[in-house]
Amino acid sequence: MIAADLKKYFPQITENQVEQFVHLEKLYVDWNQKINLVSRKDIDQLFERHIFHSLSIAKFISFKDGTKVMDLGTGGGFPGIPLAILFPNVHFTLVDSIAKKIKVVGEISNALELRNVKVMNARGESVRENFDFIVSRATAPLHQLVVWTRTKFKEKHINSYPNGLICLKGGDLKDEISLWKQSVMVLKINELIREDLFPEKFIVYLPKEEY
Repeated sequence: MIAADLKKYFPQITENQVEQFVHLEKLYVDWNQKINLVSRKDIDQLFERHIFHSLSIAKFISFKDGTKVMDLGTGGGFPGIPLAILFPNVHFTLVDSIAKKIKVVGEISNALELRNVKVMNARGESVRENFDFIVSRATAPLHQLVVWTRTKFKEKHINSYPNGLICLKGGDLKDEISLWKQSVMVLKINELIREDLFPEKFIVYLPKEEY
């Protein structure tokens, strides 16, 4: 089922990548017994609730080779780790202020031999690099993410969308996006991937020019 769903939504995926995703699930099940990376009640539905949720970003944008992405507040490694598997030629910097979690994320990345992943135990606003995109999954309200990231973007665009912030969010977003309602893009995830799983989940994209 895992391989079939991956190939359905990402027909370009290789057998090696499928194997990495299968290994990824096993790694999380093992590590979650030692440290709470994801909710205990979610671990049996890791693929559905965390991995496919993360990969929904890839149905919005296919990052070009050489793109630099920061995963701000990566927590247990989402959405950064699944995206790094899918885009092996894109550079991902996974950032979190909780040392024990980011250490495990590094261990998982090493076990999967992801050479395109760097992990940092830091607050996002202290990172002294610039990126094409910053992704975030249920980390903070949009206005706070804007404050933290407004100086972190490259000037030159190399992707189909201008550089900016891509967030995975849920619930009623009307108030949260009100300041940027003319420029923010909101997409329903269940219209992009796994229609049965994400009725109240959204991708929110805000280009850096609108900050």
